[in-house]
Amino acid sequence: MLVLVPTAGLLALAALFVLAALQRHGDARAGGIFADRCGGTVFLFDGDRLVDATPPARALLAQGAAQGPSWARLLAYLGPRFPQIEPRLAGLEADGMLTLASRGSDGMPLSLQAEHRGGLLRITLSQDVGHQNGLGHDLLTLRALQDELAQLRGTLAQAPLLIWRETASGEVVWANARYLTEVGDRLDPGQDLSWPLPRLLEAPADNPVAHGQRQRLMTEGRKDRWFDLSATTDDQGERLIFATPADTTVQAEGALREFTQTLTKTFAHLPIGLAIFDRQRQLQLFNPALLDLCNLPPDFLSARPTLFAFLDMMRDRNMLPEPKDYRSWRKQMAELEAAAASGHYEETWSLPSGQTYRLIGRPHPNGALALMFEDISNEITRIRRYRADLELGQAVLDSMDEALAVFSAAGVMVMANSRYGEIWGHDPAGSIAGGTLATVCSYWRDRSAPSAFWTEAEAFCRDDSRDDSREDALRGDIRLQDGRLVHCAFSRLPGGAALARFSVAGPALPEPVAPPAEDDRRSA
Repeated sequence: MLVLVPTAGLLALAALFVLAALQRHGDARAGGIFADRCGGTVFLFDGDRLVDATPPARALLAQGAAQGPSWARLLAYLGPRFPQIEPRLAGLEADGMLTLASRGSDGMPLSLQAEHRGGLLRITLSQDVGHQNGLGHDLLTLRALQDELAQLRGTLAQAPLLIWRETASGEVVWANARYLTEVGDRLDPGQDLSWPLPRLLEAPADNPVAHGQRQRLMTEGRKDRWFDLSATTDDQGERLIFATPADTTVQAEGALREFTQTLTKTFAHLPIGLAIFDRQRQLQLFNPALLDLCNLPPDFLSARPTLFAFLDMMRDRNMLPEPKDYRSWRKQMAELEAAAASGHYEETWSLPSGQTYRLIGRPHPNGALALMFEDISNEITRIRRYRADLELGQAVLDSMDEALAVFSAAGVMVMANSRYGEIWGHDPAGSIAGGTLATVCSYWRDRSAPSAFWTEAEAFCRDDSRDDSREDALRGDIRLQDGRLVHCAFSRLPGGAALARFSVAGPALPEPVAPPAEDDRRSA
């Protein structure tokens, strides 16, 4: 017994020391920055990196609408409630502690306490609710959820489109304010909304996702409206449907359709064949004149052939100039495409059938290419006939004994026969610069004996007051430097033109004979 009593006393004393040490250790932890006495909304940051947070604090961050790091999401939540919170938290290292109070939209005071110790930032949020009501600091998370819900409701109420939810059986069980307004406008006087709501538009048929289905909403007394519908299906089989207004798109498509029809009608009346190829060189547009000019079947063109298939078909039908070999033809067609794409291609084709086509290639935006075929056979025929008439008229003039020269109303020599070149010794098309009346008269004056006739002739051709009559003429004789006498006659032609005629009246004078030399007389 004497031994047990001291032993029990020592054990009791040791237990007291242990309890005292544990109490001091608990007090030290309670005063540290990692302590959480009440389990409220507490954040612990090292710079902008979240080190730790209580469950309510993590729930508050998770419910926020902002994205990004935890520090940015917390500032997005605190900014509207505590003005200038970010610079004040930045200066907390010097101040040590910061306490702020704010009043939320629900009227309840919200307090923030921040302290900076040991290089870490501790932020505590609390809301004074009088009595805890059994919720404690989780009311902050609840409030964040309520704020987010209010924002979502406001967003849906202001959305400029129709949104509604349907069950798997097709009943409308929810709708936004725009949809409810549309339904309310269609109710009879005195009738109230009832659930499920009436359907305004048919839901897209495809599941689970459908896009781009356009429907028309007809309203009595108002212009019809168009909507593009899209739908998503959730795990419960309910569908959320969005109807986006498409009136502007429908109007634009209608205007484009009318413009295309106008172009089509215009192209249909063009006598020029038109073929438009896209950047892949496939035929996208052609007019009826192309069928007639190129002799191609309509079903072939409707199949949208490529450019080379189009040209191959034209070659098979003898609608292209035939080269010596196929390889050179392919090279020529490649050069055609390259030249037309740069905007500098124009060529005249003489076909085996005797027709003549003008082919013009022009580039279009986005790499497209337009080819235009024009039948210029009549034009070429007229040009050839005109040239033949000119050649015939020139041959008639050349067959005349008189030398003829014709001057236009502007005083330019436009025609002369071969006899004229024999008398005056020059080709008027290449020997006299400009071929004007003054230049030609100067040429005549230099190659004849001095005479005032050339001055009178020049004045006669320039006198616009004279009557356009062949009987009103100027006549005279001049002598060439070789002694030949030439009869000259100038007469007016219709339109202000003038005709000069020259005829030689006598032979040239003989060349003077030199006297015989002294030695020749002695020998004689």
